[in-house]
Amino acid sequence: MYDEWSQAVDARAQAADRLATAARSGRPCAPIRDLVGTVADAYAVQEINTRAAIDAGRRLAGRKIGLTNPAVQRQLGVDQPDFGMLFADACHGDGLPIPLDRLLQPRAEAEIALVLGHDLEGGPFTVADVIRAVEFALPAIEIADSRIAGWDITLTDTIADNASAGAYVLGGTPVPLAGLDLRAARMTMTRGGEEVSTGSGEACLGHPLNAAVWLATRLGRTQYALRAGDVVLTGALGPVVPVEPGDEFEARIEGLGSVRAVFGK
Repeated sequence: MYDEWSQAVDARAQAADRLATAARSGRPCAPIRDLVGTVADAYAVQEINTRAAIDAGRRLAGRKIGLTNPAVQRQLGVDQPDFGMLFADACHGDGLPIPLDRLLQPRAEAEIALVLGHDLEGGPFTVADVIRAVEFALPAIEIADSRIAGWDITLTDTIADNASAGAYVLGGTPVPLAGLDLRAARMTMTRGGEEVSTGSGEACLGHPLNAAVWLATRLGRTQYALRAGDVVLTGALGPVVPVEPGDEFEARIEGLGSVRAVFGK
C-alpha cells in the first residue's frame, strides 16, 4: 500500500514538473495523462504548481471556471466544470499590449467576470448567496493557454494544467448585478473589427451565476474558498479563437460594455 501511495506521489510530482518546465521554457510538452489517472490526482498536480507559484511571490487574484459549455463537456466526457487559479500578474490592462513571450498556444474567449465584495466560505451555496456576495460584474477576455502540445488534452490534462489558464483582461467599468440579466446577455467578439465569436450568458451552464454557485460550493470548505476581492471568470460565452501576433480583440457584452485584448507582434 505504501509503495502504491509513493508511486502516485512521484507521478504527480513528475506531471507537475513536466508542465512547469514547459511554461518556463516556452516549449509545449507531451500530455500528462500517462502519469495522472484521476481528477483528484489532476487537482493535486495543479496544487503543486500553485504552491510553487505562491512561494515564488505570485499573488492569487481569483479563480477561473472552465468546461462550462455543454458541448465541450460532452466532447471530454464530463458532466461538470473544472477550475483553475488566477494570478494577479496574469491580468493585463484593457487595450494595453499583452506580451506573447509568456504564452505558448493562446486562445481568446469572451467571459463575464464577477468580483466579490464578501467571502463565500462554507456552503453549499445558493444563487441568492452568490448574488449577495458579488460587488460588481465586468466584461472580460480570457486568454486560455495550454502547456500541452497541440492542445491534445483530456479532462485530467487540463485540470492539472491549471484549467488551461493563461492570461486575462478585465473591463474598467464595474456594473452592479441589480437589473442585469446575465443569462440573456448577448456577446459579440471581433478581431480587427471582424466578428469572430458570438454567444450569450446562457451558454455558460445555462447562466453565469450557475457556474459561480458551483465554484463557490466546490471551494467553500477548502483553503481556496472565495474571498472578498476575488475575481471569478465564469466561463466562455462563445467559441474560442486562436491568437496570432498583432491581433486586437474586442468583446462587447450586453449590459456590461466592452473590453479589448491587444497582442504584441
